[in-house]
Amino acid sequence: MKGPRIVTISSEALEVAARVEAFVRGTVFAYEQDPRRDHHGAPTDELVMELRELARAAGVLTPHIRNDGGHFNQRETAVILIKSGLTPLGMLACNTQAPDEGNMYLIGKVGSADLKQRFLEPLVSGRARSAFFMTEPAELQGAGADPSMMITTCRKDGNHWVVNGKKCFITGAEGAKVGIVMAKSDDSDSKGGACMFLVDLPDPAIRITHVPNTIDSSMPGSHAEIDITDLRIPADQMLGDAGEGFKYAQIRLSPARLSHCMRWLGGCIRAQEIAVDYANRRMAFGKTLIDHEGVGFMLAENMIDLKQCELMIDWCASVLDTGSLGTVESSMTKVAVSEALMRVADKCVQVLGGTGVTDKTIVETMFREIRAFRIYDGPTEVHKWSLAKKLRRDWKAAQ
Repeated sequence: MKGPRIVTISSEALEVAARVEAFVRGTVFAYEQDPRRDHHGAPTDELVMELRELARAAGVLTPHIRNDGGHFNQRETAVILIKSGLTPLGMLACNTQAPDEGNMYLIGKVGSADLKQRFLEPLVSGRARSAFFMTEPAELQGAGADPSMMITTCRKDGNHWVVNGKKCFITGAEGAKVGIVMAKSDDSDSKGGACMFLVDLPDPAIRITHVPNTIDSSMPGSHAEIDITDLRIPADQMLGDAGEGFKYAQIRLSPARLSHCMRWLGGCIRAQEIAVDYANRRMAFGKTLIDHEGVGFMLAENMIDLKQCELMIDWCASVLDTGSLGTVESSMTKVAVSEALMRVADKCVQVLGGTGVTDKTIVETMFREIRAFRIYDGPTEVHKWSLAKKLRRDWKAAQ
């Protein structure tokens, strides 16, 4: 009996990953102290687009998508995205960042040829950013970790759909040119189901009401709160079929969770490099820090956690490469990786001491980013709850 087909990592993908790493280390690292930041601390679009032109010239822009439009498989994507994430600016420079990477994946899987040409091409070329309008305000009991709570509605009106609602934590909305809007259908043929629409941004019917300061600061456009009032969208801009939006969200969900893990693993690998370098240079109490067991052991534990994260990502990617949705596997990986990377980032801050809490290195940035990552794409507790439900289902089935 044959086992599952193992999808390998091609020499082409390894070569692309090596070029991405050389570009990020040789070019992007030098921009980490660039002052072009908005008042929320995020890189400005001017800085991002400058870096993207450098990536374009180096042949590493949108490296996870081949020139013919095809994607590398998930295991191959992992080796590429980890390298692009060695600094938060690296993923922006190479156009592998969230939410754009996940949005490109979704449009590529579900969009018609016309929608791909109109909305996907600008994203792949790195000349536009996008936003995914799903999350809603908690005070309204809107959708968050539970998308079935969606209160934003859409109804059919002739050859258009009309959308009304409020959204929050919409990453990159400020400055985005492409939007994916998710709403619950009020139409009789698809009532209660979710619909996804592609829209050009900005649009006067989509109004940013507030951009809060958040613990993270790596994403241009930050995380906006939105009012959507009588947004009219041509019916041919629906992504897929009416009422099937939750199904399409599942197509995006597991790969997007996993690519977050890939990128932030890269960032924590870099934080570990900085901490190890510091510990080998800094003297205290008559010897280098790394020769003190309390410090050396922390860095050794980081080494173990980083390797376990790499292996978890590769395992989950191999499951997705079989064609499985990988819902369980991606939940396990999201929990394991985000919690392990939190330990890594925290220890790197500790090893650097006072320097670790300053912006002199990206270690402090990574600590904040990973703290937020433990919530993004489903808090740890939601994933554990989902896994516990599977354990209960499996137990009942076995009785």
